[in-house]
Amino acid sequence: MGEIEVVGGVAVESFGAGPGVVVVPGTNRRAHHYAALARELAGAHTVHVVERRGRGESAARGTSYSVEAEVDDVLGVLERTGARVVFGHSYGGLIALHVGLRQALDALVVYEPGVSLDGSFDLSWMDAFNRKVADGRFVSAMTTFLKGARLLPFRATPLLWAISVLLLYGREERDLMPLTPAELGEIARLDSDGSRYARIAAPTLLLGGTKTPAYLTGVLPQLAKILPNAEYSILPGLDHNAPDETAPDEVARQLRQYLVRQSR
Repeated sequence: MGEIEVVGGVAVESFGAGPGVVVVPGTNRRAHHYAALARELAGAHTVHVVERRGRGESAARGTSYSVEAEVDDVLGVLERTGARVVFGHSYGGLIALHVGLRQALDALVVYEPGVSLDGSFDLSWMDAFNRKVADGRFVSAMTTFLKGARLLPFRATPLLWAISVLLLYGREERDLMPLTPAELGEIARLDSDGSRYARIAAPTLLLGGTKTPAYLTGVLPQLAKILPNAEYSILPGLDHNAPDETAPDEVARQLRQYLVRQSR
């Protein structure tokens, strides 16, 4: 476990020593889910994992939620720590890109950011999901989420229902679920042709995995063309949860190698 400090209302867990990297978690994720990634990077970097609002020791969300509110928190962490690199996963990748729109960075790395380009992110299931969350029908809501997001290699509703029961057995997933509708709403609100991201000046690495649905990886080559200083890589055998669960060592290796290249 790293050292925890509260910065402007958000808890930040820090590991290691060296040039700073700020990690922004995704939807339904907590800072502790990225502990393995942080430890892999800690030999060469000080890694600051943000506990986004509404989670753990961080303050509750305000009544008005937006990506920009998340960006404000990350900017506060950057100012406090002096870090100049941001890594974001999934919805955290969307936040990270918007950080890059507001502040100059030495590098920006995102893994399958929650970006919708010209309707690429299918959220036709969002209203049904939101209703179920509002009604407290969390198992049904999780089943809808898993089926709609297509992050598992299963489509049969009974199997997804069983997986949802297991996922929601602990309190943490139940506590996180009410935070999800607003985040999905931001993905929908920010759908665009992507031209806004042409203003990101930072060297940017866009990562994805071959086991991830195409709607998440298909935007990477498009973004690589839009951003003035970007490259992308689709990593064989990796899925959407590579940074936090299935391959944090490989994601850390990619990030380290990219930062070494940028420092030369």
